[in-house]
Amino acid sequence: MLNIVLFGPPGAGKGTQSKKIIEKYHLIHLSTGELLREHMSNGTELGKVAHTYIDQGNLVPDDLVIKMVDVEIDSHPETNGFIFDGFPRTVKQAEALDELLEKKGEKIALMIALDVDEEELKNRLKLRAQISGRTDDQDEERINNRIAVYKKETLPVAEYYEKQSKLKRIKGVGEIDEIFNDICKAIDQVK
Repeated sequence: MLNIVLFGPPGAGKGTQSKKIIEKYHLIHLSTGELLREHMSNGTELGKVAHTYIDQGNLVPDDLVIKMVDVEIDSHPETNGFIFDGFPRTVKQAEALDELLEKKGEKIALMIALDVDEEELKNRLKLRAQISGRTDDQDEERINNRIAVYKKETLPVAEYYEKQSKLKRIKGVGEIDEIFNDICKAIDQVK
């Protein structure tokens, strides 16, 4: 099974590239944000527990998110693999994901990190706000905060996978297809 973590700051192009990766390699897109919303809207036991945390203004605990990921992985026994989007966001989550996959005889094969300089990220987010109307992309202060949170909390995850020799940095600036070709070269080396 091919399990990939797609990584990068807000505006790096993860959404664009993940669609292309999924199509070419026939992977299942696993977004923890989508999983949370799905479990809550379907009223599953995990969704009900998650809803209590969210109603109190708290983050959903890692162990609950991992249980949702576990259920999702088990619901696709015939898949070629998964592309993890928005997860893991912390080293603790990465460790928990590794532990979960190991129990299933699987592992993360590769973390693809899209590298884009901060000024380009800000320009992309502002453009995306104009096109999509996303409020979190419109305000300069919010954009700066999202990038700062990424650097502080999420960037260490790349270091975690780098220590395992699973990190491949890809320049996330240029033509979409050129970036995708670089990503494919990295994936094909671990397949």
